[in-house]
Amino acid sequence: MRVVLAEDLHLLRDGLVLLLESHGFTIAAAVGDGPSLRDALAKHRPDVAIIDVRLPPTFTDEGLQAALQARRENPGLPVLVLSQHVEQLYARELLADGAGAVGYLLKDRVLNGDQFADAVRRVAAGGTAMDPQVIAKLLTSGGAGSPLARLTPRENAVLELMAQGRSNAAVAQRLFLSESAVSKHIASIFTKLDLAPSDDDNRRVMAVLAFLNNG
Repeated sequence: MRVVLAEDLHLLRDGLVLLLESHGFTIAAAVGDGPSLRDALAKHRPDVAIIDVRLPPTFTDEGLQAALQARRENPGLPVLVLSQHVEQLYARELLADGAGAVGYLLKDRVLNGDQFADAVRRVAAGGTAMDPQVIAKLLTSGGAGSPLARLTPRENAVLELMAQGRSNAAVAQRLFLSESAVSKHIASIFTKLDLAPSDDDNRRVMAVLAFLNNG
């Protein structure tokens, strides 16, 4: 799996390269500024882009804007954002196209190499990997007309864990439920969100995006 990585801190960038390579990823390019990121994404068309939001020369949202541009030019390009802080506006921009294949993790989550590699793979496969703190920032209670208002508290809890990228087994373990109970909750979520029968993985992503974009 080919990765383009953008991180301006040299030591962190080198560390991420070593971590990713140790988990079987191929680093197509590792860059430290916005213009270089744009060039690398256009040249290499990677399987997944891992980017810091704030890059030189502006140190505002240079990395995010480069990724959004690349997704416009290459729809569905998987993008995993790394950030020091939860930036709600930037997270919403990333989710706005409704295409999935997105993640937003705080940099301290990178300390667990196995979990980080799993998050990269989930995003590359079209799923989501959202930091719990990001989800908390994005969520507000749905209004009376929102399909999310139909969900029970338990279904909301299941959907929040799905947004983090957790499997049915992991959701069951976290909520002290059986896997069959989790499957029933997910089926109910799909029905209440009016998600027509299709590939279950795709419906999971659509349900998560509806959840995250509700705020």
